[in-house]
Amino acid sequence: MTSSPAQPGRRRIPGPRPEAVSGPPEGAGSVGLHPSPPPRHQEERAGGGERFTGPGPDGGADGAGPSGGGPASGRASGAVEAGGPGASGAPGGEAGDGAVGDGPAEAPGYTLPPVPEASWTLDSGRRRSWISRALLLGILLIQTAMSVRLSNTAFQDEALYMYAGHAQLSHWLYDTPVPKDYNTYFSGAPTLYPIAAAVLENHFGMLGVRLFSLLCMLGATSLLYGFSRRLFNERVALGAAAMFAVTQSTVVLGFFATYDAPAVLLLALAIWIVVRTDRAPAAVVLAAAPVAVLAVGLKYASALYLPSLVLLAVLTGRRNRNRQPLLRGVLLGGGAGALLWLGTTFTDFLSGVRATTTQRAHGTEPWTELARQCVEFGGLMFLTAVGGAVAYALRGRMNESPLVRTMTGPGRRRRMLLGLLLTGTALLAPAYQMHLDTSVALYKHLGFGLLFAAPMAGIGLARLVGPHFRHPQLGILLWVVTLALGLSQSTWRFDTWPDSSRMTEVVRGHVTATGRYLASADNVPVYYTRDLTLQSQWTSTYGIGYVDGAGTLRTGDDGYRAAIADGWFDLVVLDGVATPETDRVVAEAIALSPHYRLLGRIPFTHVGGTGYYRIWVRQ
Repeated sequence: MTSSPAQPGRRRIPGPRPEAVSGPPEGAGSVGLHPSPPPRHQEERAGGGERFTGPGPDGGADGAGPSGGGPASGRASGAVEAGGPGASGAPGGEAGDGAVGDGPAEAPGYTLPPVPEASWTLDSGRRRSWISRALLLGILLIQTAMSVRLSNTAFQDEALYMYAGHAQLSHWLYDTPVPKDYNTYFSGAPTLYPIAAAVLENHFGMLGVRLFSLLCMLGATSLLYGFSRRLFNERVALGAAAMFAVTQSTVVLGFFATYDAPAVLLLALAIWIVVRTDRAPAAVVLAAAPVAVLAVGLKYASALYLPSLVLLAVLTGRRNRNRQPLLRGVLLGGGAGALLWLGTTFTDFLSGVRATTTQRAHGTEPWTELARQCVEFGGLMFLTAVGGAVAYALRGRMNESPLVRTMTGPGRRRRMLLGLLLTGTALLAPAYQMHLDTSVALYKHLGFGLLFAAPMAGIGLARLVGPHFRHPQLGILLWVVTLALGLSQSTWRFDTWPDSSRMTEVVRGHVTATGRYLASADNVPVYYTRDLTLQSQWTSTYGIGYVDGAGTLRTGDDGYRAAIADGWFDLVVLDGVATPETDRVVAEAIALSPHYRLLGRIPFTHVGGTGYYRIWVRQ
């Protein structure tokens, strides 16, 4: 074979093109192009020049260069060295006088596709969004299954709110008197959630009210995913939703007919609005004010999280010359404060706020017991959130692509403040309950704080797994343990009160519209016999004010003893669970009274073992 003379100097090999040439170049003869990459060539130096050598497609030596399979493939039978020397290895110009080819430059016969720098892209495309939504749907299905598997008759709070809603509706529609002043002891506005619960209960029963709570908690989880994705990315959002969805608070409140679930939903919606409007004009954040105040109206304890919401508006705002972040906080705080002032000034809800929240009577439980319950019910997720906050403060990069190293993000101080705010908010409810020395509703209030800490828990889970899912087993282990705790604790929670179905059947046969009745946790029989009796006919074992025959007001244990001795009640129902000490006092008084006989003992099981409903009727 003869080689064409080379031009002096080094010839640049053509770069890659979008598509490989599908046919042989002009002058290639019968030697076809191979669909597979050519064999690797070795570099040799001969006569001071460089050339590519290696076996050609016909198996012969490549002293003159490849005819179709090497890096310089696509040339004619006369090969041209890549480094500029002639065929004999002499420097270019000594092998001949002719130029390299007479026609236009020929395209390479094979090109390698460009290699991406990372498998994760910065841009969340449609495919990535749909996969994230599908995973979120799976999380919501798991949350639904965990909630609907719970089963028991109405808890006393559920029964109270549904009955109060019916009483309020009757007062509005038929001007019937409200049996009690619910403002004095409800921890939420009695004209908000109880009304909605009563309407749902009229059409769908108690199951419908519980399913409404489930929809609220599913909505809260979805909103948590939304604002976590806005703050960070999809992986963090999915981790936050997965951790929050399986905690005891979320699972129980998702099938509990109380105002906690809609309050969590509204609080999540307020957070979502604050985060979603981070790039909008500062005034747009005012849209979160009525939502947050409505959450406070549903449950007064939600006001504990308003300062965190205002600070979040400051930290998530974009900086500009008009100091927009600070303006966002001022507007949100001022708007929420104005609405709260209107609500407490022109309504009588303030008495309920004082009685159930700000001036609530202190309990006797030690802080060590409360701390133990906090660790048991939410400690694992909180610890994950702390780890996520620390990791986020140390390294703010939320994407695995090396391209983000050149991009600017929040500074370390801002990252530290955001992590401290979201994680520290989870400690507000435990601190307040320790101040009150009571564990009443502690597990529910923990869920409000964990809603704020969940994004940091999502970061902790993502950092535990590592980039490109380096350690997926660690993340799976953490989530499975959280899931197992949520399953066991929610089941235990629904077994803390007895099944009242058999007791209700017996009681309904012995009550009338004119009788007087005493019951442990009286809200339960009041609800189940509301078509036969009124709430004013029932007295609970939580407190009594009895006026004896001499006109003396008797309260406490003395009041129960006096009423039993006088045969004041037509029926007495004790369960020994709600108020065991008072139940013991009443049972002793009945044993000394000639006015009552034991109607029956109805067994039930709960977390404390086997118990009995004891029912007495006046003889």
